[in-house]
Amino acid sequence: MLKKTSNSINASAEEEVARALELLQSKVEAVADIFNSSLDFDQMVYPLWSAKDVLGHLVFWHESFARNLKDVSAKRKPDLLKGSLAEVNRQSVDLNRTVSVQNLLERLRGAQKTICNHIFDSSVTLIPYKKGSRSYSRLEHLEVVINHLSKHVKDLNQKLCPDQKTKKS
Repeated sequence: MLKKTSNSINASAEEEVARALELLQSKVEAVADIFNSSLDFDQMVYPLWSAKDVLGHLVFWHESFARNLKDVSAKRKPDLLKGSLAEVNRQSVDLNRTVSVQNLLERLRGAQKTICNHIFDSSVTLIPYKKGSRSYSRLEHLEVVINHLSKHVKDLNQKLCPDQKTKKS
């Protein structure tokens, strides 16, 4: 059996990050596909959130990830989100409620571009999430964001496109 060298372990880790980034890109595009269609974005997806509110929530968190990653990569202390998860989620919707869908999509893609520009910085070992929460490795953080987007894409599709039950998230 061959021993794995440090370089092969690092290459493997970077390949995993690359695969996760590809999957994240596909989830961002799945969100964009939904909101580039002519559906009713005022339709409620959750008891207090419309489809557009969900988009605002996703953009808020994606920008937070991008900002924190960029700050850590630049050796700056990130300005972390503060408050309980419920409070921050409420803020994510409230701050974006009056922003147009088109503007939110541009911001989502901008945050994704920032993530792409900094995610391969191997000097970044941990990315903070929010004040009071644990930090995540690059791969872990990508996986958290992929799961978050996947859940909301699935819910958006179920509410906005109920006849397309087989639509992928």
